[in-house]
Amino acid sequence: MVIPVYDSNPVRRTPWVTYALIVANVVVFLRTPVAVSSIAGDSSLSQLCHLQAFLEQWAAVPQELIHNRVPDLVPTGTAAVGSQGQGCLLGPPRYDKSPPLSVLTAMFLHGSWLHLLGNMLFLWIFGDNVEDRLGRVRYLLFYLFCGYVAGYGFALANPDSADPLIGASGAIAGVLGAYLVLYPRARVWGLVPFLFFFPLRLPASVVLGLWFVLQAFYSAGYGVAEGGTVAYLAHVAGFVAGALLALPLKASTPPPPEPQRLRKGPQIPPHW
Repeated sequence: MVIPVYDSNPVRRTPWVTYALIVANVVVFLRTPVAVSSIAGDSSLSQLCHLQAFLEQWAAVPQELIHNRVPDLVPTGTAAVGSQGQGCLLGPPRYDKSPPLSVLTAMFLHGSWLHLLGNMLFLWIFGDNVEDRLGRVRYLLFYLFCGYVAGYGFALANPDSADPLIGASGAIAGVLGAYLVLYPRARVWGLVPFLFFFPLRLPASVVLGLWFVLQAFYSAGYGVAEGGTVAYLAHVAGFVAGALLALPLKASTPPPPEPQRLRKGPQIPPHW
């Protein structure tokens, strides 16, 4: 897959909503057990149980979304020893969880530094232009809506899954879908893996089209190990939602004249 690093697509104004979303995702991640354990190097059973309890409370769980209720027994965050050995203690939930609201909180949770940084890179490159085209309020609502479509779309396809669903990938996939519809001919500099990574300037239609094809391919179970941890179907659902919403918006929000635009970065990409 092409790894985008920069797009030659100027904007009119500062994309404050995109910046705020990036900051919010980073701040939330730094306060989660994932970041704490990775920084401290703690991979003990106690930390694992704490993480399971945290995700059960704040992540979106497909079977909870479909049935709109929380299980009677959930991880409590405490490690225990039972007849089958060590494990995480289960007990009645000590919190009130709203499954629909969990889709929102799950959008700001990530499973690793790589998961976070990869998502924020795509949001940084493509989010500013979509925000510029839609306007700040409409862009924020669009972002959240795509995240909900991604979460519930995955849940409908996996109604019995109890695995926590986290990440901003579904919402960001919606941004990518909108970008593809609004700016198909915009030029994107990306790193192409072929023995080594080398820079190449490609149309957005190629970069994002290839990304979507790979997500659809993986969501069908091809080229990935069974039981993988990436919810590719959520990416597909978010992307399709973003592209469909952008179709009517493309006509109602024409791009500004070129002289009114502000350059958002150097026109000559960095050398590798």
